[in-house]
Amino acid sequence: MTSKRIFVTGASGCIGHYIVEALIQETNHDLFLLVRNLNKLKIDYGARPGITVLEGNMREIEQFGDLLKTMDCAILIATSWGGPEEVFDINVVKTIRLLNLLDPEVCRQVIYFSTASILDRNNQPMKEAGEIGTDYVRSKYNCFQQFSKLAIGPNIITLFPTLLLGGEAQKPWSHISGGISKEAKWINFIRFFSIDGSFHYIHSRDVAQVVRYLVDNPLDEEDCHNLVLGNPAITADQAIAEACAYLDKRLYFRIPLTQKLLDIIFKLFRIQMEDWDRFAINYRHFVHTNPVTPSTFGLPTYCSSFEDVLKVSGVPQKKQP
Repeated sequence: MTSKRIFVTGASGCIGHYIVEALIQETNHDLFLLVRNLNKLKIDYGARPGITVLEGNMREIEQFGDLLKTMDCAILIATSWGGPEEVFDINVVKTIRLLNLLDPEVCRQVIYFSTASILDRNNQPMKEAGEIGTDYVRSKYNCFQQFSKLAIGPNIITLFPTLLLGGEAQKPWSHISGGISKEAKWINFIRFFSIDGSFHYIHSRDVAQVVRYLVDNPLDEEDCHNLVLGNPAITADQAIAEACAYLDKRLYFRIPLTQKLLDIIFKLFRIQMEDWDRFAINYRHFVHTNPVTPSTFGLPTYCSSFEDVLKVSGVPQKKQP
């Protein structure tokens, strides 16, 4: 297979570590890794020839303009979670600038990471995400809406990860996995409630396998270029039941967690709610059509059950044999 020149942003993040590791170990492509802080990159980028690390900032992406014009592929993972100014500058302005620096005749494939939070249940952009979403969510919504206007727009594959897992000794933990390992103790309280809601999840290792497959097997022009990444949806009650079985906790009874009861809890504990948080609580079922995992492409899936979720998040199993 012909070697490609691939520009990768966000290589030092959770997803980035898994993707770059897969590309180094399983392909012979030339990789150009843009990182803000070299010390955060825990991958053995000297494992083989063809790996170039570029220490720099998305805010100064223009300095790589000449290099970007030579790329066959770009994988855009870098994102900002910081204050409003930085979030929109990096997630929108500089990302669009980077896309415009690519040559559409040379770079035939861009794999861009968005978030499933901006999509409704039919995988269409959700207006609430653009209106009342967090700064991060609104920035992702805004950026995605501009793709159709770009010269390189037809070459963009947008990936929409659902709840993202990942992390281990030499890889940073995702917000979700880190939270699960710390908050598993709350199962003693949560197990007494029935929660009307559902969601998807996916592990970063599985995301990496999807990306590696797409790099070597580009989508056809007529294929859908917007892919939601996630295992089949699971209900909140299913997740609680599986967590109880994993932790050897009995389910005695379950009180429906109604909106009225939630309002009482929020008032009792003086919990302040932003508009987006309240919308999410009312929306409840964050599910999407045709979610993608490695199995979609005939590959094994690393994390496919909620028991797997708990294991890979570092929660010790207490279920009796």
